[in-house]
Amino acid sequence: MEEEYDGVTDSPKRGPTLSTSTSSFEPFDAHDPNLSRLATKMFQKTGDYISHELSSTVEDYKLIENMNKAMMGKVSEMRQMSESIAAKNGELNQKYEELKPLLRKIEDIELTVDKLEAAAYQLDAYTIRLENKFKSVKAKK
Repeated sequence: MEEEYDGVTDSPKRGPTLSTSTSSFEPFDAHDPNLSRLATKMFQKTGDYISHELSSTVEDYKLIENMNKAMMGKVSEMRQMSESIAAKNGELNQKYEELKPLLRKIEDIELTVDKLEAAAYQLDAYTIRLENKFKSVKAKK
């Protein structure tokens, strides 16, 4: 029952095979128990390795998910704070607009006080000159 396959090599004992490896594995032949034990051990270790790799990847994704959840919470807090700051800023702007007329009045009063202060200095200087003149006239008499 030997068939030929395109591009498939023949096994020396059983004919055509799909394997191109150099091992002497044949389905019904007795095998070296050490080789079989080592192959089983290799497959177990490879399975363990792949399992650990997949579980570490799952843990990485869980960590990223937790980080995303924490970040979403922080972003939500920051959004609320920004909205609160914007509302307070709006209130301050409104209060400033309400106080503008009063601030203008205060500036006007300040200008008037400055003018009064200048007039008081001039008056003081004038009274000193008058007093000096009066003293000089009184001294001449």
